[in-house]
Amino acid sequence: QVQLVESGGGLVQAGGSLRLSCAASGRSFSSYTMGWFRQAPGKEREFVARNRWSGGTIYRAYYADSVKGRFTISRDNAKNTVYLQMNSLKPEDTAVYFCNANKGDGVDYWGKGTLVTVSS
Repeated sequence: QVQLVESGGGLVQAGGSLRLSCAASGRSFSSYTMGWFRQAPGKEREFVARNRWSGGTIYRAYYADSVKGRFTISRDNAKNTVYLQMNSLKPEDTAVYFCNANKGDGVDYWGKGTLVTVSS
C-alpha cells in the first residue's frame, strides 16, 4: 500500500514557476514509476510527466508534448519524494495536479491532488 500526498500548488501569474512535491509512504519507493497527471475543469485527467525506474540506478523521464521543455520531473529516493518543477506557466496549465505511483503490476496509487491556478 502506498499513500501519496501532494503539495506546492497555488496561484501564479503566467510566466511564473511552481514546484510541486509528492511525498510517498510505503516500501520500495525507488522501484516505483512516479508520475504527474492533471485535470482541468470540465476535462479528463491527462498525463503530464513520468519518472520510470529502468533498473539499477537508471531512471527515465517522459513528458507530455504540452509541457516538454517547461516542466521537469525529478525524485529523491532518500526522501520518498517526487517533484514537478513547472516553469513558464501558462493559463492552460491551470488544473488539479495528481501524483501517481505504480510498479507495472496493474495497481495505481493516487494522491488527492493539489490545485495550480495560472492567471493571465
